Amino acid sequence: MIEVEDLSRTFVVRRRTGRVRRTATEVRAVDHLSFEVERGEMVGYIGPNGAGKSTTVKMLTGILVPTSGRLSVAGVDPSRNRVDLTRRIGVVFGQRTTLWWDLPLRDSFELLRRIYRIDGTRFRQNLAEFCELLDLGDLLDTPVRQLSLGQRMRGDIAAALLHDPEILYLDEPTIGLDVVSKSRLRAFLREVNAARDVTLLLTTHDLQDIEQLCSRVMVIDHGSLVYDGSLAGLHTQGGSTRTLVVDLVDPLPDEGRIRVEGASVHKVEGPRQWLSFPTDASAAPLVAAVAASYDVADLSILEPAIEDVIAELYSRR
Repeated sequence: MIEVEDLSRTFVVRRRTGRVRRTATEVRAVDHLSFEVERGEMVGYIGPNGAGKSTTVKMLTGILVPTSGRLSVAGVDPSRNRVDLTRRIGVVFGQRTTLWWDLPLRDSFELLRRIYRIDGTRFRQNLAEFCELLDLGDLLDTPVRQLSLGQRMRGDIAAALLHDPEILYLDEPTIGLDVVSKSRLRAFLREVNAARDVTLLLTTHDLQDIEQLCSRVMVIDHGSLVYDGSLAGLHTQGGSTRTLVVDLVDPLPDEGRIRVEGASVHKVEGPRQWLSFPTDASAAPLVAAVAASYDVADLSILEPAIEDVIAELYSRR
């Protein structure tokens, strides 16, 4: 569905160096980027501010023209086939709305039906399904300006999917939402992906969105792709570790530490000890070894935070 080959985009930034004089500097926002996304994939596209995420999405939607490289979305060149591509993609920006501010939500949907020339029967089917899944039924006659942020975001996502797009771009879709609203949106996106085989490219700073929605993640930094693979592989590359928290019945004498093969103690507080072990290792042999050698009151496993893994990747660069 998406093919990106050696893609680059540069901008010229002019800075004042005196009262009148200005100097021009070339900034490379995207630097020789290459990747492919298959139909039906849910891919997380993450990176720090200024990494090139939004520039990439703007080129994928045809808003920006690449400086160099090749780009194909749903079989067409986005910058040369904007009208055709618009009918095949949906876009949601978390900080902007595609809905009409002073109109009821129902009228916004009706206007989009006319803009995209959606068949009346299909439009009614989609609207009924999305209203049920996103709990929008009681909001259809409410002006958009009176909706809460979570309600408006649900409306924006429904609007982006009314014309049955093949690809959905989501830019910070859960920004500013409460826990309940985030959970509802994530469940809806999983349902749409499973039922309609919609390809989803998600850019976000909320890494829980990535963990709960995406089987694949791409990490971009300074316009270059620094990682492309599974979340498990990202943890391995980032050198992260899992933690086994052991509560002993009694503290070991002389502040002794648990000694088992495949793990090391990095913290001790009385009877509680924290043991680190690789993310790709099974916890079962470790738990069995600890239980066989020590009097254990309780055990728990802490998974590594994806935020720490990403931060480690950035720090290396």
